[in-house]
Amino acid sequence: MTATFEPERAALADVVAIPVTPFAGDGTVDEDAHRVLLRRLLDGGVRILTPNGNTGEFYALTPEERRTVTELTIDEVGDRAAILVGVGHDVPTAVAAARHAREAGAQMVMVHQPVHPYVSEGGWVDYHRAIAETVPELGVVPYIRNAALSGERLAELGEACPNVIGVKYAVPDAARFAGFARDAGLDRFVWIAGLAEPYAPSYFSAGATGFTSGLVNVAPSVSMNMIEALRSGDYPAAMKVWEQIRRFEELRAAHGSANNVTVVKEALASLGLCRRDVRAPSKVLPEAERAEVAAIAAAWSI
Repeated sequence: MTATFEPERAALADVVAIPVTPFAGDGTVDEDAHRVLLRRLLDGGVRILTPNGNTGEFYALTPEERRTVTELTIDEVGDRAAILVGVGHDVPTAVAAARHAREAGAQMVMVHQPVHPYVSEGGWVDYHRAIAETVPELGVVPYIRNAALSGERLAELGEACPNVIGVKYAVPDAARFAGFARDAGLDRFVWIAGLAEPYAPSYFSAGATGFTSGLVNVAPSVSMNMIEALRSGDYPAAMKVWEQIRRFEELRAAHGSANNVTVVKEALASLGLCRRDVRAPSKVLPEAERAEVAAIAAAWSI
């Protein structure tokens, strides 16, 4: 009997939280702080989390740390939320991580955009197929940041791998997204706006039903307000949230998104929830820029 993945598909149509990975003073993963942050997300209404996402500094973690983050998240969350584990790098590494996610109890894996400098469309299909076929019991979600990839290639992957059930689409072009989704199969996949709240209204208007969020670490209620507005088709209300988060997201996007994680951790540090530490090639905010982030976070916490 072929799995339908209906619970997993339903879970993806939501705020897909990308938790940060907090670090202790000695540079190791701060497991206690991590659990506190996860409980805060769950208590705030989050029902799907992506350990080892980009906001979790996936590429700065060691393989052992990524396994620790996966296991810690699954243990802390229990049955309160679905787990979508980030996997990637070379095929054997991604396959090993996907198998570990399955053994640890995750329901899905998200395959990070391949970072190889030479990516063909056919090779993209082969890469994802090699991972998806290894874990047929898990839902698989490709993370697409490549504007050159065609929707027909995703359709090809979906035909070969029924467990490829959703797409995190992160090309900053709503018109391209609309065409890509329809070329791939609008109803075949669950479409997630992979560029978070700033792009969620435009992507929802073109067929997305979920969006990723790093901001949700700081203010779960703000992200939940946006998803509720979008689900009800109340775009004016969604845009009010958009205006509320605009400056925060502009700070994250500055300098080619150099401060994407840095700003989130700075906000959490200002609230006393974790240290501001990030790993190279990210860098903590200069002292002069911290006050603005703290002010935004404080306003949201009221």
